[in-house]
Amino acid sequence: MRKFVLILTLLAALIAGCTSSQSAQNNGKPGKPISVNGGSYQDVSVNELKSMLDNKDFTFVNVHIPFEGDIPDTDLSIPYDEISQHLDELPSDKDAKIVLYCRSDRMSMIAAEELVRQGYTDVYNLDGGFVAWEQQGNPIEGR
Repeated sequence: MRKFVLILTLLAALIAGCTSSQSAQNNGKPGKPISVNGGSYQDVSVNELKSMLDNKDFTFVNVHIPFEGDIPDTDLSIPYDEISQHLDELPSDKDAKIVLYCRSDRMSMIAAEELVRQGYTDVYNLDGGFVAWEQQGNPIEGR
């Protein structure tokens, strides 16, 4: 029995260590870092985005074309392939938090990579896009 308790304790310590090192690696940011040319952005899950929306402190951008609806609280719609031509609509502070999404996340990944190339440092992408958002029972507006 003592061996069992010891093994469980070691396992719990190992899991806690992995969790805290992942959090430290992300500098406390939600999501998973995606390295791209010029830096990185964060992929966030639907649940992480929902938590972020509870205390919204970011510009929320739909980059999907053609328009197929918005996740509630969306601030802007900018075509993914024109994001660099619309930087004037985004925060001028390149350290400001920006969250991107599209239908499946292919277009928003491209836009996120472009923003990183343009010098933005706090960019997020909704992993799975609004398809994943809807699959978890969340609404899409403007259809």
